Amino acid sequence: MSDIINILPDSVANQIAAGEVVDRPASAVKELLENAMDAGATDIQLIVKDAGRTLIQVIDNGSGMSDTDARLCFERHATSKIKQAGDLFDIHTMGFRGEALASIAAIAQVELRTRLHDAELGTEVVIEGSTVKSQNPVQCPAGTSIAVKNLFYNVPARRNFLKKDSVELSHIEEVLRRIALIHCEISFSFYHNGRLLYDLKAGNMAQRISQFFSPAYKERLYAVDETSDVVRVKGYIGKAEFARKTRGEQYLFVNGRFIKHPALSAAVEKAYADMLPDRSYPSYFIGLTVDPSRIDVNIHPTKTEVKFIDEHAIFAILRAAAKKALGQFSLASEFEFNPSDEIDFSPAPKGYIPPEPKISYNHSYNPFSSSQHHENVSHKDTREWDNFFDTKPVDKPAFEPTIEACTPTLPSLETQQPSMTSACMQVQGRYIVSAMASGVIVVDQQRAHERIIYDRLMNRNAGTTHPQQLLFPVNCSFTPADADIFNELLPDIKARGFEIEPLGQCTFVVTATPTDVADTELQQLFDQTLAEYKSSMLQKFSNRDQCLCRSLARQMAVKAGRQLEQEEMQQIMVDLFSSPMPDRSPDGRKTFVVIDPKDLLN
Repeated sequence: MSDIINILPDSVANQIAAGEVVDRPASAVKELLENAMDAGATDIQLIVKDAGRTLIQVIDNGSGMSDTDARLCFERHATSKIKQAGDLFDIHTMGFRGEALASIAAIAQVELRTRLHDAELGTEVVIEGSTVKSQNPVQCPAGTSIAVKNLFYNVPARRNFLKKDSVELSHIEEVLRRIALIHCEISFSFYHNGRLLYDLKAGNMAQRISQFFSPAYKERLYAVDETSDVVRVKGYIGKAEFARKTRGEQYLFVNGRFIKHPALSAAVEKAYADMLPDRSYPSYFIGLTVDPSRIDVNIHPTKTEVKFIDEHAIFAILRAAAKKALGQFSLASEFEFNPSDEIDFSPAPKGYIPPEPKISYNHSYNPFSSSQHHENVSHKDTREWDNFFDTKPVDKPAFEPTIEACTPTLPSLETQQPSMTSACMQVQGRYIVSAMASGVIVVDQQRAHERIIYDRLMNRNAGTTHPQQLLFPVNCSFTPADADIFNELLPDIKARGFEIEPLGQCTFVVTATPTDVADTELQQLFDQTLAEYKSSMLQKFSNRDQCLCRSLARQMAVKAGRQLEQEEMQQIMVDLFSSPMPDRSPDGRKTFVVIDPKDLLN
C-alpha cells in the first residue's frame, strides 16, 4: 500500500488557519491594530470601506520594517515578539504567535508599505492568496501602512456568510473600543466610507469612555484604584441606578488586553449585591495589571481567554475594590450638602436642656363641618368633640359584600374574551391574579404587555399605531456606528408610530411617539433597543422586522415593580387574550399559568 499522508502546501495551511484567526472583518481589524501597537505606534488610522468587505487599512507611525522583514512577516509563525518557549510566560505584547498576517494574506489581497525611521526608502509588498506578486522599494512615510482588500475573495462561502454592513461595522467599532479604551496613550482615528466616525486623542480612560458612549457617563461612574502584591485594579464602575437590562458595557482588561472571564465578571457584579434589579447588568471598565508569569494567554486564537495562577485572590481583590468604590463614593454623594450660614453649629452650654417642642391647634376644628372653615384656629373650644367622635351605631347598608360578589368572573381561556368587569389583583408588583372558570390565572404583567405591544407593532399595516405629538421635541444621540444602524432602521421605526428626523450625523429629533412611550425615556429606550437588536441579529436566520419589534416591545412594556390600576390590569388581560398567541411572550417565555382549584390547598 502506498503512502497516503502528505504535507499540505503553505497556502492551504494558511487558509485553514485563517478560519480560526479571521472569521469576519472585525477579526482582521483586531490583528492589524494590535500589530501597530506592538510596533510602538502613538498615532493609528483605521480606514474601512463597506464594513471591511472592500478595504481595511491601518496606518501607523510605529517603528516600521526592513525590506527583509516586510517579506518575512507574511510567513506562518514568523514573529518578532518571542524567540523561545520560555518567552510565552513573559509576554508583554498583544501578539506573539505569528499567524495573523499569514492568515489574512491567504484570504485577501494585501498591500504593505513600510519604512524604518532612519531609512531613506521603504518597501512595498503586494501579496494575494499567499502568493507574493511583487516587492519593490517605494517612497513612503516612516511607519507601516497595510491595506487588506476584498477579504474572503477566494472563500465565497465565508464571504456570503457575513452579516449586513451595519452589523459588521458595529463589530469593527467594538474591536476599536476594546483596544482604545485601555490604550488611552495612543491616538486613534476611524474612517468608514470616507466619513470620520471617531477622532480619539491621547488622554485618559474617563475621556475615552465619554468619547465612545456619551459625555453624560462622567457623572455615572465611580473610580476604582487598588494595589496589592497580586494585582493592580484601576478603572471605573457604573452607578447602580444606570444598570442596563442587556450586557454590552462590561469591559475587563488584563495587561492591556481585553478578556472574557466569567469568574472575574461575577466578582464585579457581586459587589452590587442587593443594589440591582433582576437581570440588570452594571457598566464597568476595569484594567488589571498582573505579573505576566502568573497568567497564560496562549489558550485561544483570539487571545480573549486567559488563565490565572492566583484566580481566587484576584477574584476577592476585584470584588473588594468594586465594593469599596460603590460604598465610598455613593455615601460621599449622599451626604454632600452646603450648610446654611444661619444654622448655629456651636456646642450647647453646659447643663443646657432644650425646651419641649409645642404646637398650637384648634380643639374645636371639625373637617366635616363647613362652619368651621373660617373659625379662629387659636380658639379653644371642646364643645364639638363629642359630635366628632360620635360612637352611635351606623345603619347597616342595604348591600353587604359577599365572597361570591367579590369573586372575579373571568371567562375560560377557550373563549379568549375576558370581560372588562373582571376584577384583578396585583401581587409583588409583577403578577396579575384573577379567577376564571377553570381555576386561578396568574399573569406576568411585563411579558404579557410585551406580547400585546409586539403584536401591535408587527401589525403596522392595520392602522394600530397612533402617534401622539410631544409638547417639546426630544433629541437622541448615538455613537457613529449605532447612528448608522438607527438610520437604516428609521423607516421601520417610523412605521411603528414614531415621528423622527435626522439632526446632524449622530443625532435624531423625535416629535411624536406611540401612546405607550414616555418622552423622558426615549434615549434609554432607543439605546437598549439598539443593543438588543444587534444582539438578536447575530443569531442565524434572524428576521430584521421581528428583531426590531421584539426589542421595541421589551423596552415599551410595563416593567415588573410598577403598580397598576384596576383598569390597566383589566385592559392587559383583555388585550392579551385577544392575541393569536397569548401564552407566550415574543421571546418564547410563558406569559401566564392556570392553577387548578384542587391544587390550591394540596
